[in-house]
Amino acid sequence: MMPRFTLLCSLIALFSAPNALAVSYPLPPEGSRLVGSPQIITVPHDNTLPLEAFAAKYGQGLSNMLEANPDADPFLPKAGSQLTIPQQIILPATVREGIVVNVAEMRLYYYPKETNTVEILPIGIGQAGRETPRNWVTAVERKQEGPTWSPTPNTRREYAKQGKTLPAFVPAGPDNPMGLYAIYIGKLYAIHGTNSNFGIGLRVSQGCIRLRNADIKYLFDNVPVGTRVQIIDQPVKATTEPDGSRWIEVHEPLSRNRTEFESTNKVPLPITPALRAVMQGSEVNVNRATDELERRSGMPVNITTATDRGLSTPEHL
Repeated sequence: MMPRFTLLCSLIALFSAPNALAVSYPLPPEGSRLVGSPQIITVPHDNTLPLEAFAAKYGQGLSNMLEANPDADPFLPKAGSQLTIPQQIILPATVREGIVVNVAEMRLYYYPKETNTVEILPIGIGQAGRETPRNWVTAVERKQEGPTWSPTPNTRREYAKQGKTLPAFVPAGPDNPMGLYAIYIGKLYAIHGTNSNFGIGLRVSQGCIRLRNADIKYLFDNVPVGTRVQIIDQPVKATTEPDGSRWIEVHEPLSRNRTEFESTNKVPLPITPALRAVMQGSEVNVNRATDELERRSGMPVNITTATDRGLSTPEHL
């Protein structure tokens, strides 16, 4: 029988939406890091598409959709059921410049110089054991339309163990795993497309950062050589907004031995100074904060006490 993960990848490859685009948000003022709002959609009654197709349509990665909708069937969401599209986000605690990649949430943030916006794109990242670099500042070294690919000997050996033969050189073209565009960062890694329309929101690459084809085309056309690139690992983001409200956004941390869809034990969360700061004070609803640190919905949650400032307390807001 075909393994569940392999079957899911096959369905994703068949039904992914290749023309999905990044979601653009107006930048909030300094002192604020909360953008967007969540969206609720209803799965059509004649639905035949996997969850990835909805993720692609709304500019999300599969992991983002699974965090926000833990009860959804990734193979075939139930007709008539509701899906939360996690389009409200806390911006990472970084400078708003160039490209910022947060591997923990599998998102790429691009801050164009000429606009007061942030473009947010879902990504695929390196497999366990072949991790995308973390806590690294580099720059765009060069860009290549029609990249070629020369798998390393280690990569070819790994594929051979699975009964697959990789050539020593893959020419440019639609069958190249790097897709049609590549943005090389540092000396060894790239932000690139794909030839199979799956893997966005999954740990599937050899360490590079993978995007849907429309998204890499957008970056290729707009990101200049020399652009600053920062790669971070922030599974927990927290912010105190100008109105005094406090928010946390919690993602499942990456483990160096975690297999997608097979991990049964939660990875411990890092307790950062930013999280400690936002959790302090009588205006914090400790129960709601504790619930979200356990739930890890991947969406901003308002942890301010409901009676303070007349704030409402919906489940994920």
